[in-house]
Amino acid sequence: MPSENDLTQKIKGIANVGMVMSFLRFTKNGQSQKILHCLKYRNKPKLGIQLGELYSNQLNEVDLTKNWDVIVPVPLHPIKKYRRGYNQSEEFAKGLSHGLQLPIEEMLERKKFTDTQTKKTRIQRMENVDEVFAITRPTDGRRILLVDDVMTTGATLCSCANVLLANGAKTVDLITIAAGK
Repeated sequence: MPSENDLTQKIKGIANVGMVMSFLRFTKNGQSQKILHCLKYRNKPKLGIQLGELYSNQLNEVDLTKNWDVIVPVPLHPIKKYRRGYNQSEEFAKGLSHGLQLPIEEMLERKKFTDTQTKKTRIQRMENVDEVFAITRPTDGRRILLVDDVMTTGATLCSCANVLLANGAKTVDLITIAAGK
């Protein structure tokens, strides 16, 4: 159930979002980690688009698209995006956009360069992304599907969702390629 699952429980009390969904279950050293590493570190942006299109097929089957007006990818810091050459979350959003027939808008910017979250505790992750994101254009009361590549503690997604909600988004739902326990 997209509105009541272990992912929604993970962020309860941190961000007032509706649905929280993930295409894959993240497993360390498993296939999902290999897929994410290819997408992020082996210059495979088309993989993100393909994953988004595959997941959009499942979302269309359960008719969830009526819940959203726009897709918003979690932004990378400009330096990190320049180094990688693309934003993996944006590539996933492109596939979702194509399959769900929803527009993508970059409503957020990452104001601060942050260290990787991979070795941080839940509290350290929350502190690492506190006041990192800012709004770049009006949300206009729209229903937003916020997209990221992976969710572990939910710190990044919650930080972004809170900025969107504080700036007038009607609702924010979360979706990722993969999520851990």
